[in-house]
Amino acid sequence: MEKKKEKLLQLLGGVGVGALNGLLGAGGGMLAVPLLKKLGLEQTKAHATAVAIIFPLTAASTIAYLLMGRFEPAHSLAYLLPGAVGALVGGLVLAKIPAKWLRKIFACFMIWAGIRMIIN
Repeated sequence: MEKKKEKLLQLLGGVGVGALNGLLGAGGGMLAVPLLKKLGLEQTKAHATAVAIIFPLTAASTIAYLLMGRFEPAHSLAYLLPGAVGALVGGLVLAKIPAKWLRKIFACFMIWAGIRMIIN
């Protein structure tokens, strides 16, 4: 991919990923993974890099939600430690899953999330 198109994809993709994450509280990674793959990363690295991208974007969204009074810090505390354990386990398991299966798992999750959002 030529550099100019790559930079434009990164710019527009970054805005899209951040907007999805801030607007929906999720979904940024679902956009980031395919964009990173289009830029040449293999499946596992695209997933790991997407998580690294989402972390600071989530922090920025959290600040915006906090400033608008839409965030209840006390309600998030019960999820922090178990979530951190789950994230560590997921990160370690990621390295062991073949890219073919990771793509299928990711696709199934995207379909499930989409159906759930339409139904609810």
